Amino acid sequence: MFDTLKKSVAKYALSYIKKNSIIGIGSGSTIEFFIKELYTIFSNIQGVVVSSKKSEKLLKKINIPIYDLNSIQNLDIYIDSADQVNSSLEMIKGGGGALTREKIIASAAKRFLCIIDKSKYVNTFNNFPIPIEVIPMSLMFVSREILKMGGFVKYRKNFITDNGNYIIDAYNLNVIYPTNLEKIINNIPGVVSVGLFCIRKADTLLISYSNYVRTIIL
Repeated sequence: MFDTLKKSVAKYALSYIKKNSIIGIGSGSTIEFFIKELYTIFSNIQGVVVSSKKSEKLLKKINIPIYDLNSIQNLDIYIDSADQVNSSLEMIKGGGGALTREKIIASAAKRFLCIIDKSKYVNTFNNFPIPIEVIPMSLMFVSREILKMGGFVKYRKNFITDNGNYIIDAYNLNVIYPTNLEKIINNIPGVVSVGLFCIRKADTLLISYSNYVRTIIL
């Protein structure tokens, strides 16, 4: 069922793409559906700035031009999914480990469109681990800092980010004020990025249900 919902919202998102634009694309299973749908209009866009090597491979298979973010001046829209999104359009992202590049492209884009199925929309963040990308030498230090905050961490074994770093997943943190938590974790030396997208949150959220797509704009 959820694959059907992901495909539905991915197709709906095409209507947000301007002709002859360069767009940003995230990663994850919903975005894989979006990339397949993007092929149907690929002649209408100049190309894509992409957040992960996995998404890049999928785009190259369908011959969509890939742009380096450093080579462009304007990025009209960034389209990505999320692990959880609340009613304020704040989100937890990074289950796939591409959070740093996702956050960079989202921040560079004029608009951030998040596309999800109904299972990802929550009133408050609940029990989902918060991914944190750390440089290798800071792994244990950052882990101890998270413990001081009342959380605990799990290290993603055999996983290296596209930036050559590690990912730890933080559990049991107080996320009542997620924007403050994002700032606190970002300020820990050795943290590259945290998978809380609250400072740069989505501008528009599309949520797919069984027979319609809901739009939320803040």
